[in-house]
Amino acid sequence: MSDPQQQDPDNKPRKVVEIQPISLYESHKKIYARQAWGVFANWRIALVVLTQLVYFGLPWLTWNDRPAVLFDLMNRKFYLFGLTLFPQDFIYLAALLISCAFGLFVWTTIAGRLWCGYACPQTVYTEIMMWIENLVEGDRNKRIKLDKGPLTATKIGKKTVKHALWIAVSLLSGITLVGYFLPIRSVFGDLVSLNVAGWEAFWVFFYAGATYLFAGMLREQVCKYMCPYARFQSVMFDADTLIISYDAERGEPRGARKKGVDAHAAGKGDCVNCGICVQVCPTGIDIRDGLQYECIGCAACIDACDDVMDKMGYPRGLIRYTTESALEKKYPESAILTRLKRPRVVMYAVVLLTVLGVAMTSLVMRQPMRLDIVRDRASLVRETDEGMLENTYNLRLINLSEKPQQVRLGVDGLEGIKLVTDTPVVTIGPTGNEVITVHAQVDPEAATSGSHPIHFTATSVDGGSISLSEKSSFIGE
Repeated sequence: MSDPQQQDPDNKPRKVVEIQPISLYESHKKIYARQAWGVFANWRIALVVLTQLVYFGLPWLTWNDRPAVLFDLMNRKFYLFGLTLFPQDFIYLAALLISCAFGLFVWTTIAGRLWCGYACPQTVYTEIMMWIENLVEGDRNKRIKLDKGPLTATKIGKKTVKHALWIAVSLLSGITLVGYFLPIRSVFGDLVSLNVAGWEAFWVFFYAGATYLFAGMLREQVCKYMCPYARFQSVMFDADTLIISYDAERGEPRGARKKGVDAHAAGKGDCVNCGICVQVCPTGIDIRDGLQYECIGCAACIDACDDVMDKMGYPRGLIRYTTESALEKKYPESAILTRLKRPRVVMYAVVLLTVLGVAMTSLVMRQPMRLDIVRDRASLVRETDEGMLENTYNLRLINLSEKPQQVRLGVDGLEGIKLVTDTPVVTIGPTGNEVITVHAQVDPEAATSGSHPIHFTATSVDGGSISLSEKSSFIGE
């Protein structure tokens, strides 16, 4: 380091200032969220319980002696209770994804990030991990004290128990995920007997590791830095979107005061500047600074503030769900529901209902069998011993239902055309498929040179609802 004073050319002393590097990145500060209790906290608890009952319970349900919900990738069949989907039903997956997207658009335009605050898997599992943390290490002040304290046997024990419970919850979630792709009873049996397959174990530990890392360790950092929804949600917000807001007109100027003191007489607003709304926030923001993209709409700050207002004898709602326009007194808060009929909401809702309506109608009208035709490319046309022209085809019959189906095959489209096959009547088991080789024969006079449109048919033998007709072509000589 240089001397504090040096001589310049004129022999005058001057002071040397040492330049310190400035970091452009703020180091992460751990957030110790205080537990909030109230109406909205109860809603979060209810939704955590409900979502986990659905997630952990569905793989155990049975339907027709099979799992009620099973994505059988090995056999390329998706079972959803009484509905069986095949790879050919990809259009329904596309409809589901489109519906989810526009459903999210509608919900965000109406209610902001309410999904994030109550039902998002990241929020749900973070809540579970925080419950475990509170149970083992204590409330916010005890956790801060424990982390700042020396490394003792008590500290090691509490940290070990906490992380062990986190790992147990994570492993259970990973096993359940695999249970949606393999029968969960067999998954548990394989794990108990240590006979688990390599890829099966990989996905159990991969999902468990992701749950442990995201919900246990990263928490709010996932919402703030990794979640794309937090970044593009602003384009779906408008002045009539429901958000959590601090009523600055009522709360300012904020300041501490004794209980029972009239705020207006003291020249202050209702906010006592206790900071509890910041302490309970899972992302560590101060809602009094205005709407921020980090806010997940969980309403923990509302519960905390309402509790303080009750103790001070002030009206609730200093922090509340409202809209920007209502906060600016453009209309009363009682009129918020009437603002749902704005163009953006209507447009998203129309698209969503249209996609859902078309998909549901298609599912209801879907026949219980599918017929696919593939020409035999090895022999386009040949002449039989009887002098008939013959084309060969492979007919794939897919039973989409869970009961046996029996159909009779046929062909039409050319005068005198007939179907030659060893199995004119085909029986297909539940969700099974059969490939039948058939020959279409026709008199040469009826099938001149070139391609002629024909139709293969499959109709129920017992007078059922199956009546399929698929177009193909007959090649003449």
